[in-house]
Amino acid sequence: MVQSLNTKVDLTINATSFMGLNDYGKIMVGDKAFEFYNDRDTRKFIQIPWEEVDYVVASVMFKGKWIPRYAIQTKKNGTYSFSSKEPKKVLRAIREYVDPNHMVQSLSFFQVLKRNLGNLGKKRVK
Repeated sequence: MVQSLNTKVDLTINATSFMGLNDYGKIMVGDKAFEFYNDRDTRKFIQIPWEEVDYVVASVMFKGKWIPRYAIQTKKNGTYSFSSKEPKKVLRAIREYVDPNHMVQSLSFFQVLKRNLGNLGKKRVK
Protein backbone atom coordinates (compact mmCIF):
# COMPACT_ATOMS: atom_id res chain seq x y z
CA MET A 1 0.00 0.00 0.00
CA VAL A 2 1.16 3.53 -0.78
CA GLN A 3 1.98 5.89 2.07
CA SER A 4 0.23 9.27 1.82
CA LEU A 5 2.32 12.44 1.95
CA ASN A 6 -0.44 14.35 3.75
CA THR A 7 -0.79 14.54 7.52
CA LYS A 8 -4.16 16.33 7.30
CA VAL A 9 -6.67 15.85 4.48
CA ASP A 10 -8.92 18.77 3.50
CA LEU A 11 -10.90 17.14 0.68
CA THR A 12 -11.42 13.66 -0.76
CA ILE A 13 -13.53 13.32 -3.90
CA ASN A 14 -14.11 10.90 -6.79
CA ALA A 15 -12.13 11.87 -9.87
CA THR A 16 -10.71 10.85 -13.23
CA SER A 17 -7.06 11.12 -14.23
CA PHE A 18 -6.28 11.71 -17.91
CA MET A 19 -2.76 10.28 -18.00
CA GLY A 20 -2.75 7.98 -21.01
CA LEU A 21 -5.90 5.94 -20.56
CA ASN A 22 -8.52 7.29 -18.17
CA ASP A 23 -8.06 6.13 -14.59
CA TYR A 24 -10.87 6.39 -12.06
CA GLY A 25 -10.08 6.98 -8.43
CA LYS A 26 -10.01 9.51 -5.63
CA ILE A 27 -8.32 12.89 -5.27
CA MET A 28 -6.98 13.89 -1.87
CA VAL A 29 -6.08 17.52 -1.21
CA GLY A 30 -4.10 17.86 1.98
CA ASP A 31 -1.57 19.99 3.79
CA LYS A 32 1.52 18.54 2.07
CA ALA A 33 0.44 17.39 -1.42
CA PHE A 34 -2.16 16.81 -4.11
CA GLU A 35 -2.72 13.05 -4.45
CA PHE A 36 -4.64 10.80 -6.84
CA TYR A 37 -5.18 7.11 -6.03
CA ASN A 38 -6.60 4.64 -8.55
CA ASP A 39 -9.60 2.60 -7.34
CA ARG A 40 -8.62 -0.66 -9.02
CA ASP A 41 -4.83 -0.75 -9.07
CA THR A 42 -3.02 0.45 -5.94
CA ARG A 43 0.25 0.79 -7.87
CA LYS A 44 -1.21 3.60 -10.02
CA PHE A 45 -1.05 6.78 -8.00
CA ILE A 46 0.06 10.39 -8.44
CA GLN A 47 1.53 12.42 -5.59
CA ILE A 48 2.44 16.05 -6.26
CA PRO A 49 3.94 18.01 -3.33
CA TRP A 50 2.84 21.65 -3.14
CA GLU A 51 6.45 22.84 -3.58
CA GLU A 52 6.51 21.12 -6.98
CA VAL A 53 3.29 22.75 -8.31
CA ASP A 54 3.99 25.58 -10.75
CA TYR A 55 0.52 26.36 -12.15
CA VAL A 56 -3.04 25.09 -11.85
CA VAL A 57 -4.85 25.49 -15.18
CA ALA A 58 -8.66 25.28 -15.27
CA SER A 59 -10.72 24.83 -18.41
CA VAL A 60 -13.65 27.22 -17.82
CA MET A 61 -16.80 27.14 -19.95
CA PHE A 62 -20.00 29.21 -20.00
CA LYS A 63 -18.51 32.12 -18.00
CA GLY A 64 -17.49 29.98 -15.04
CA LYS A 65 -20.67 27.90 -14.78
CA TRP A 66 -18.92 24.68 -15.82
CA ILE A 67 -15.35 23.49 -15.33
CA PRO A 68 -14.94 20.19 -17.21
CA ARG A 69 -11.31 19.58 -16.26
CA TYR A 70 -8.27 21.10 -14.64
CA ALA A 71 -4.57 20.44 -14.89
CA ILE A 72 -1.64 20.74 -12.52
CA GLN A 73 1.56 21.87 -14.19
CA THR A 74 4.67 20.93 -12.23
CA LYS A 75 8.11 22.51 -12.29
CA LYS A 76 9.92 19.37 -13.51
CA ASN A 77 7.56 16.55 -14.48
CA GLY A 78 5.02 18.08 -16.89
CA THR A 79 1.26 18.47 -16.71
CA TYR A 80 -1.30 16.17 -15.07
CA SER A 81 -4.99 16.50 -16.09
CA PHE A 82 -7.94 15.63 -13.87
CA SER A 83 -11.68 15.99 -13.69
CA SER A 84 -14.02 15.47 -10.76
CA LYS A 85 -17.66 15.68 -9.73
CA GLU A 86 -17.27 19.05 -8.00
CA PRO A 87 -14.27 20.83 -9.53
CA LYS A 88 -14.98 24.15 -7.80
CA LYS A 89 -14.56 22.50 -4.39
CA VAL A 90 -11.27 20.97 -5.50
CA LEU A 91 -9.95 24.26 -6.90
CA ARG A 92 -10.96 26.12 -3.73
CA ALA A 93 -9.12 23.54 -1.64
CA ILE A 94 -6.04 23.84 -3.87
CA ARG A 95 -6.17 27.64 -3.56
CA GLU A 96 -5.33 27.27 0.15
CA TYR A 97 -1.89 25.90 -0.76
CA VAL A 98 -1.09 27.38 -4.19
CA ASP A 99 -0.68 31.11 -4.82
CA PRO A 100 -3.92 32.39 -6.45
CA ASN A 101 -1.76 34.17 -9.08
CA HIS A 102 -0.60 30.70 -10.23
CA MET A 103 -4.17 29.52 -10.84
CA VAL A 104 -5.11 30.43 -14.42
CA GLN A 105 -7.77 29.74 -17.04
CA SER A 106 -6.89 27.79 -20.15
CA LEU A 107 -7.42 29.37 -23.54
CA SER A 108 -10.88 29.04 -25.06
CA PHE A 109 -11.52 27.35 -28.39
CA PHE A 110 -11.78 30.69 -30.22
CA GLN A 111 -8.59 32.04 -28.60
CA VAL A 112 -6.65 28.99 -29.81
CA LEU A 113 -8.20 29.32 -33.27
CA LYS A 114 -7.34 33.03 -33.44
CA ARG A 115 -3.75 32.36 -32.36
CA ASN A 116 -3.28 29.64 -34.98
CA LEU A 117 -4.83 31.70 -37.79
CA GLY A 118 -2.51 34.57 -36.87
CA ASN A 119 0.51 32.27 -37.15
CA LEU A 120 -0.52 30.96 -40.60
CA GLY A 121 0.90 33.91 -42.53
CA LYS A 122 4.20 34.06 -40.67
CA LYS A 123 7.32 32.40 -42.05
CA ARG A 124 9.11 29.85 -39.96
CA VAL A 125 12.82 30.37 -39.42
CA LYS A 126 14.86 27.20 -39.18
